[in-house]
Amino acid sequence: MITDLGAQRTGFARNATRSLLLATTVLAAGSPALAQSAGAESSELVLEEIVVTSQKRSENMQDVALAIQAFGNEKLEQLQVTDFYDYAKMLPNLSYATAGPGFSQVYMRGVASGGDGNHSGSLPSVGIYLDEQPITTIQGALDVHVYDIERVEALSGPQGTLYGASSQAGTVRIITNKPDVNEFSAAYDLEVNQVEHGGMGYVGEGYVNKPLSDKAAIRLVGWVKEDAGYIDNVHNVRQYVGRSQFADDNAEFAEDNYNNVSTYGGRLGLRIDLDENWTLTPQLMGQYQKSNGSFAVDPAFGDLKVAHYHPEVQKDKWVQAALTLEGKVGNWDLTYSGSYLRRAIDGETDYADYAYFYDAYYVAGGGGGTYFYDNAGDYVNPSQFFRSRDRFSKISQELRLASPAENDVRFVGGFFYQRQSHNIQQRYMIWDIADAITVPNWDNTIWLTKQSRVDRDYAVFGELTWDITEKFSVTGGLRVFKYDNTLVGFFGYSDGWSSRTGVAACAGGIDGPAVVENSPCTNLYDDAVYAATGDVVPRSAKKTGNTYKINMNYHVTDDIMVYGTISRGFRPGGHNRRGTLPPYIPDFLTNYELGWKTTLFDGRVRFNGAIYQQDWTDVQYSLLGANGLTEITNAAQARIKGFEMDATVAVTDGLTVTGSIAHNNARLTENFCGFTDDNGNPVTECASPEAPIGTVLPITPKFKAAMTARYEWTFGDYNAYGQMVMSHQDRRNSDLRLLERSILGRLPASTEADFSFGVGKDGWTIEAYIHNAFDERTENGRYAACGETICGTGFPEVGAPGIIYSVPSQPRTFGIKFGQEF
Repeated sequence: MITDLGAQRTGFARNATRSLLLATTVLAAGSPALAQSAGAESSELVLEEIVVTSQKRSENMQDVALAIQAFGNEKLEQLQVTDFYDYAKMLPNLSYATAGPGFSQVYMRGVASGGDGNHSGSLPSVGIYLDEQPITTIQGALDVHVYDIERVEALSGPQGTLYGASSQAGTVRIITNKPDVNEFSAAYDLEVNQVEHGGMGYVGEGYVNKPLSDKAAIRLVGWVKEDAGYIDNVHNVRQYVGRSQFADDNAEFAEDNYNNVSTYGGRLGLRIDLDENWTLTPQLMGQYQKSNGSFAVDPAFGDLKVAHYHPEVQKDKWVQAALTLEGKVGNWDLTYSGSYLRRAIDGETDYADYAYFYDAYYVAGGGGGTYFYDNAGDYVNPSQFFRSRDRFSKISQELRLASPAENDVRFVGGFFYQRQSHNIQQRYMIWDIADAITVPNWDNTIWLTKQSRVDRDYAVFGELTWDITEKFSVTGGLRVFKYDNTLVGFFGYSDGWSSRTGVAACAGGIDGPAVVENSPCTNLYDDAVYAATGDVVPRSAKKTGNTYKINMNYHVTDDIMVYGTISRGFRPGGHNRRGTLPPYIPDFLTNYELGWKTTLFDGRVRFNGAIYQQDWTDVQYSLLGANGLTEITNAAQARIKGFEMDATVAVTDGLTVTGSIAHNNARLTENFCGFTDDNGNPVTECASPEAPIGTVLPITPKFKAAMTARYEWTFGDYNAYGQMVMSHQDRRNSDLRLLERSILGRLPASTEADFSFGVGKDGWTIEAYIHNAFDERTENGRYAACGETICGTGFPEVGAPGIIYSVPSQPRTFGIKFGQEF
């Protein structure tokens, strides 16, 4: 059986590579003697200093009393990082769930309840930054192509003081290379690859940096990328059980390797040194990405196969304009950063499962099944799909001052403003339905969501550090915030289909005001204002509060630092699009952490780590409720206990080993009953909680580790290298609720390995690689299209067994890459 062979293969790979991974991690973390002995042979075994700006000023990473991992430009190139997924697997304290490119939900340190990312749901708990701007739009972060990047920084734990609302559990920062006025430089890279079980892909990317004078320079970057498909949409005919004459036949859309992705984009940066103290850096960056097909599979049809019945495509395009002004006021550093982002996503997605299983649901309950009809009164095929049109805009501005870094007392602080809007349009469609059951002015649309969401954030922040002695420092930070989030618009059916929801619930009926352009009317609005004044205005969730940070660090020696931190982060509250539900309230995360930073054996060993406990109150939780609609509620409290460690060892002249591990034990400390009181506060006392005290939180594995071993050598005039990269993660729960978890099952443990070899001379390199060498089927998520208890369980008694989809990683991929620098 294919399944048996796959189990043997993955079992062998898992056992062998996990043993090697753990052994190498122990080597990196606990065997500096090997590095020391190697140091006797070469005096050049010193690790590169990593400079970061995580605390809003440039510092050596080893001097920052914060749990942080950073990949510089050289490391990103060595790891062949081109997108989020490539560096995510190298960050043990980062986990994610995804439905495809541009729709990944990112979590850190086990702070994951699952389900975030709906258009009218919770804001992200991890902030993703592109230079100075947060790029976590309401529906997820931008899928930025990684090329010509100075570094990627991952900051673990709440960053609420300096980074605010969407950095509750951590922050990831992508720092681009800026124009250089000192010298001309250019490079290009070309790549072709073959995905096993799939098609061929390619990458072309390059940059040019040109000084315009001794005070100005321009940098132009461009890329084009084709990711090969590897999932087959197989031909299938699915008979509806309610009306025997209806069936879905996907012959028109059946295709091998149909989930290919096309990406192209560019970046243009300018640097102008206004004088010796002031620098202006405007930058424009944009990207277009077209994703075809589905990135989920249905195991019932075999390995890497699915059967969907409608066209599936997502077109994601965005452009960001940014401006940074840096200078001095006296001897203080002043920085202004302003950015404007526009993002447009247009998609079409198969939703036939919803119609099929609800048809079976009514048959199982003794009803007649299919119930959609045309203008003649005859039943029509109920097969559904939906078309989405999402328009985002985001403006952020920050003005901050920083005192001289050499002072014993140092301050950094400023003002922050952000406004992000989301125009939401989702049409759930059935061909040829009657006008009476069609949402007015929207042909073939049985359900319409047409809403406008606006999230506003204001903050004043500051951190003050005092070097009490040469070795002991104390930092206190405070951020005072205010948020005001609004939601208004229409959701639901026509008045011919429902007498209680949709058009029937609009203020003033079908003739009432349409606050959102092109909506039939407005049924999501502030009921209290309407009752008092007759005005139709958005629902608003607003709050003023603060987050804080207290840190103490002590330098045992110049190369060994220990620190302790108490910090707090939060996410704003908001409103559900289902108007009958109460709002959800903000959730807060309080972090207690002890950490260390060490550089040992004359700079040949770097060993950092932290242990922590995080208390998460009023956990925001998203679930699929009635009719498959996302609902956001609060799920009481949870606690996460864990540790993280990373080490880099210059083992011999040419051989460097890096290892990192993270362990998280994340559990509820109160019952999740599944409902709240009228004010949105979670109810924790109930006879049958959906997740009782002690339930492990979903998505994040208890254990995750990554390891890189790289050996470089020369022969003749040539430079060469060989590299091995491994990543491992334990089993993960798929849902917080016990019933839904039992239906979906657990995501299995997985180990992936990458190998590469390269040779170069005089500015050119040629490399060959194999990614996911053991062809592991790492699962990045599981879901049922219309909820676990309907689509996941199904109705086998009437011939409709449930469907659980799995989102696998890309299969084994071979590639060749050529690059040249000038």
